[in-house]
Amino acid sequence: MRNTLRVERAIKNVTQAELAEKIQVSRQTINAIESAKYVPSTVLALKIAAFFEKKVEDIFSLDETD
Repeated sequence: MRNTLRVERAIKNVTQAELAEKIQVSRQTINAIESAKYVPSTVLALKIAAFFEKKVEDIFSLDETD
């Protein structure tokens, strides 16, 4: 799964820690998602999308191998 989380954070000028606090996860979770080491749950993906005021599909997309 690919994501544009790092780009979205840069656009909004939000750190991993700030985003993590807002959506109630650890900074390490945000880092793992950005590094494609962790696939977020549906609820977490929806929280992230809501924070950035975007659709889930605008941030997360399937990779060819998914």
